[in-house]
Amino acid sequence: MVARPLIGVSTYLESGARWGVWELEAALLPAGYPRLVQRAGGLAAMLPPDDPAYAAEAVARLDGLVIAGGPDVEPVRYGAEPHPRTGPPARERDAWELALIDAALTARVPLLGICRGMQLLNVALGGTLVQHLDGHAEVVGVFGSHAVKPVPGSLYAGAVPEETTVPSYHHQAVDRLGEGLVPSAYAGDGTVEALELPSGKGWVLGVQWHPEMGEDVRVMRALVEAALGRLTR
Repeated sequence: MVARPLIGVSTYLESGARWGVWELEAALLPAGYPRLVQRAGGLAAMLPPDDPAYAAEAVARLDGLVIAGGPDVEPVRYGAEPHPRTGPPARERDAWELALIDAALTARVPLLGICRGMQLLNVALGGTLVQHLDGHAEVVGVFGSHAVKPVPGSLYAGAVPEETTVPSYHHQAVDRLGEGLVPSAYAGDGTVEALELPSGKGWVLGVQWHPEMGEDVRVMRALVEAALGRLTR
């Protein structure tokens, strides 16, 4: 039996989550993330915020890493003042996930950033963000959808070669690209919807949408296959 690669997924840390009779601080993650990893052939492990000094140790035990969606990245991380529509900072999570990204890039552990995760990957490599744009989150708390067109020859296009409609919920986007990153998909309005590092620099992809909210497993399967290749070589 071929081993299933272990895929770590970063999580929220919320001060008051409710279940049963309890309301307590909780590390949590929408179930779509681990389910997508499992459907794609991987084993899912949750990575709650921790001391960034331990990020390399955590990543060393993984075969692949997913930086999940969530709150806005604090603008100070890319040298900007907060826009009035930018959400409150999640400093502990920013620090932890930036350290995870750095560790994954250094160790060449396959890395997938989803929504916030893509934005944080861009920031980690020196890029900046558009702090507010309209049309990509139409109703608060409700996922929308729009078409995404791949860039031919890209890592993303290798997994999803055709234009597709994707689940989307974001009000921020990539502005200046981080060092070495290239766009690999666009929305119809020109928004960068996926970015990646060119081949030879490891398997690194970010997508602006939420594949965990849809039925298409191809992006996650590509990560799992890259992780499996690393595991078995």
